[in-house]
Amino acid sequence: MTNFFKFIGVLCFYLLQISSASLVSTGDFNKDFYVTWSPSHVNTSADGHARGLKLDQESGAGFTSNDMVLFGQIDMQIKLVPGHSAGTVLAFYLSSDQPNRDEIDFEFLGNVSGQPYILQTNVFADGFDNREERIYLWFDPTKDFHNYSVLWNLHQIVFMVDWIPIRTYRNHADKGVAYPRWQPMGIKISLWNGDSWATRGGKDKIDWSKGPFIASFRNYTIDACVWKGNARFCRGDSSTNWWNKERLNSLTSTQRRWFKWVRKYHMIYDYCQDSQRFQNNLPKECSLPKY
Repeated sequence: MTNFFKFIGVLCFYLLQISSASLVSTGDFNKDFYVTWSPSHVNTSADGHARGLKLDQESGAGFTSNDMVLFGQIDMQIKLVPGHSAGTVLAFYLSSDQPNRDEIDFEFLGNVSGQPYILQTNVFADGFDNREERIYLWFDPTKDFHNYSVLWNLHQIVFMVDWIPIRTYRNHADKGVAYPRWQPMGIKISLWNGDSWATRGGKDKIDWSKGPFIASFRNYTIDACVWKGNARFCRGDSSTNWWNKERLNSLTSTQRRWFKWVRKYHMIYDYCQDSQRFQNNLPKECSLPKY
């Protein structure tokens, strides 16, 4: 009988860990995030459901999630800096903040008025990056809010814009390709001066007379596994960890059509096509399936 109660106790503990591992966001920036940089340049609505970041000659600004997560899906509605935003960079990303860090990046590179916005994505795995891809967005991201999402699971990372997959990074660890799968990551957003490189390779600098530069955020969701110090809860196949289900181990047929459309008509840079940069020795994942 004693062993029976021990078993029940262990089972209850395990189920408690599983049930508390999944985070469904409150929708309140004040409760799910904390300001990491320049509070005077962060403006949050009274109900906590909307937030703005400001960049001027004094400072940029940033905030990060209270919890670290290991796998899940993160969605953020963003309205980018309007007008002449050359030299500005808005980053929406996940990062482990370790010396051999893992990172999943959206970077929105400011533009000269009238030019399309560039969205750069990148993946760090075990401290190595050099995996940049760039696309032109097919709409004006400064006129209204659009949804930017990351699905991160044991099988793949999918970058999405308004639910359209623009990039994948598959788990090919069994073939010697590094993949973010062990380090929990925080969710981070920052607006900063990147005019040494962001617009036309740094040729277009920030025109401070056009400022202040403001980016806006709302309607985010975080449905992910909160890091509790034990990776097995986040890597496990359970009803809570829906992102690890087999149906999400690749793109659907519809997603594949959209993915091909983006790459055919909107991609302007792909590290896997840059043989000169890698001296004709492209990274191993470039020759492996993307879905």
